[in-house]
Amino acid sequence: MDHVISGVAKFQREVFPGQKAAFKKLANGQNPEVLFITCSDSRIDPNLVTQTGPGDLFICRNAGNVVPPHSNETGGMTASIEFAVAALGVTHIIICGHSDCGAMKGAINTEALSSLPHVKEWLGHCRVATEVVKEKCGCDKLNAEDHLQLVTEENVVQQLQHIKTHPAVAAKLATGQVKLHGWFYNIETAEVTCYQEETGKFGPMDEKYAVELVSKHK
Repeated sequence: MDHVISGVAKFQREVFPGQKAAFKKLANGQNPEVLFITCSDSRIDPNLVTQTGPGDLFICRNAGNVVPPHSNETGGMTASIEFAVAALGVTHIIICGHSDCGAMKGAINTEALSSLPHVKEWLGHCRVATEVVKEKCGCDKLNAEDHLQLVTEENVVQQLQHIKTHPAVAAKLATGQVKLHGWFYNIETAEVTCYQEETGKFGPMDEKYAVELVSKHK
């Protein structure tokens, strides 16, 4: 904890003075372009990975980067998505999974979650991903690492489907005011791959693809 407290002092002493004008502007409101939904895993830093700063991303985090399908039962994710899209007017939504995801390990092996009943129930939102991979690939034919990556990627795809059920998102999608993106981040290599609807697979986010993606979704 000491390094966290000393970090605050360092920020106030060394970082803030050089960015005072930017923070003064942010103090009066926010105007993020992107809603970034990712896992709560401590190894994931959306601003670091995307090289963005305060005010650029509206970030929502939870175990497994889950987006529950819309229902009349209000929850933190539902309210945050509605606020980001309907009030802040974000134009892009990124759902980002990652390598070595503990939530996805739990979704694959729910028996191991008997002492974590709330986690087990929450990861029920990921069951479609595990079932799809099982049907398409057969778990007995996959090694553990490949199985985990396929489930993690499929979970991103399924959460993209879930977010389309949220009224604010559906309305903006219908008028082309919001675009959806699915990412997979490899912690060890820093590689980010993105879901390509044309192929139904995740592909590299090289410069050429990034330019095409941005121009297509402007």
